[in-house]
Amino acid sequence: MPGFVAGLERHQVAVYLGALAAGGVAGWAAPDAGPALEHAINPVLAVLLYVTFLQVPVAELGRSLRAGRFLGAALVVNFVVVPLVVAALFAFLPDDQAVRLGVLLVLLTPCVDYVIVFSGLAGGDSRRLLAATPLLLLAQMVLLPGYLWLFLGSDLAVVEPGPFVEAFVVLIAIPLTLAWLTQARAERIIGAISTTMVPLMAATLFTVVASQVPKLGDDLPQVARVVPFYVVFLVVMAFAGPAVAKVVRLDVASGRAIVFTGATRNSLVVLPLALALPGDVAGVVVVTQTLVEVVGMVIYVRVVPRLLP
Repeated sequence: MPGFVAGLERHQVAVYLGALAAGGVAGWAAPDAGPALEHAINPVLAVLLYVTFLQVPVAELGRSLRAGRFLGAALVVNFVVVPLVVAALFAFLPDDQAVRLGVLLVLLTPCVDYVIVFSGLAGGDSRRLLAATPLLLLAQMVLLPGYLWLFLGSDLAVVEPGPFVEAFVVLIAIPLTLAWLTQARAERIIGAISTTMVPLMAATLFTVVASQVPKLGDDLPQVARVVPFYVVFLVVMAFAGPAVAKVVRLDVASGRAIVFTGATRNSLVVLPLALALPGDVAGVVVVTQTLVEVVGMVIYVRVVPRLLP
């Protein structure tokens, strides 16, 4: 069993790509299963985030909060640089309001799960990034409504606050609390639970894609139009991240972690918010970003070490 787990961790990028492909095939071959799989997204995500938070020791979190330059760089790249990049892209997005809202939801929120994996593969400081995860989650949930209002103004009336509050409680507050309670009371099982990270991520990716593929239908041309925006975003952030790291004078490993946190987005956690909106377009737009991003991260793993040697 330990050998199997080690093999999964060693080849986790291939596992994630396989899960995405399998989800696409399953969604196309069995579209009637889509609604049931959609109901499974939140529970699977909650378990995944619980295991993620379980790897963030409370003591380590305290030390990370004292790592002022790294945290400052992470906050600046995610909540200053990224919104500016999104603002430059926003004017060129399709006029469809659901498409625009889906793009904003996913690009304005930093990733908190597989970013740690890809950052580690590129030699980034994954421990420091992992310890900063709760702060990044809290900051994005607090700031996202304000950013949406700045971009959409009165058109934001279509968004109900209920799903945002529910997502924060179910996907962040409860898993984080349970993880810290587990750390305090059951240290022996933490290692065993942590070994489920790769299968859980694969299951989440499979569930998300398989549940959304049947919804494409007539919306495919509209959704396909956002793909170039996601690609441009990844290209721009590949250079914006190192620039922030250089200004803040971070070491190489921390700088690489900043590049990844700026480029990877929180598509899995904001998906329930997109699914709560009228129609199916916003949800599919969010999932499309995941597909583009995972391929982009495979490229980032090779490119970022060259940008920050």
